[in-house]
Amino acid sequence: MIIAQAKRQENIAEYLLYMWQVEDIIRVSNLDIEVIDRNIISRHNVDDATRAAMRDWWESLIKMMELEHVKEHGHLQINKNVLIRLNDLHLELLHSAKYPEYGADFYRTLPYIVELRAKAGSEQAGELETCFNALYGTMLMRLQGKELSHDTSVAMTQIAHFIGLLAAFYKKNETEPLFDE
Repeated sequence: MIIAQAKRQENIAEYLLYMWQVEDIIRVSNLDIEVIDRNIISRHNVDDATRAAMRDWWESLIKMMELEHVKEHGHLQINKNVLIRLNDLHLELLHSAKYPEYGADFYRTLPYIVELRAKAGSEQAGELETCFNALYGTMLMRLQGKELSHDTSVAMTQIAHFIGLLAAFYKKNETEPLFDE
């Protein structure tokens, strides 16, 4: 909860990846709040009120996962909504003559996206979802101590740069709208 709140304000892309990780933590914990309490919540050095708020947050996510039938795979609607908002901004930026550097960066990234979609056989995943899936997969590989090939590292560097640019535009748009309504 504390990390999610901070990431949500600082970097929407990191927030989304973190929330996907939270979903996986809940799954690994068999949607059991006691397991999460023991392994995560209790390890935070916070006051009782904050600890109770953290537990409520985790419990609400568990309930949402049950209600939305994403106990085994998939993403919560709240996380899908973040991706939808990012995609809407992505399309606005892409079609705007006001931000040519964004379009240029996207088109430098697009060959990697196309290649990833072909390898994964996920033609249905949108461009941004493909990028986030790749970033999340890379994060998991690194956590497992696995090495990335040179080509994968090059691709992931470009994808991370592109998603970072989108996240920066998102943050800026939150404080001062990039487009006239």
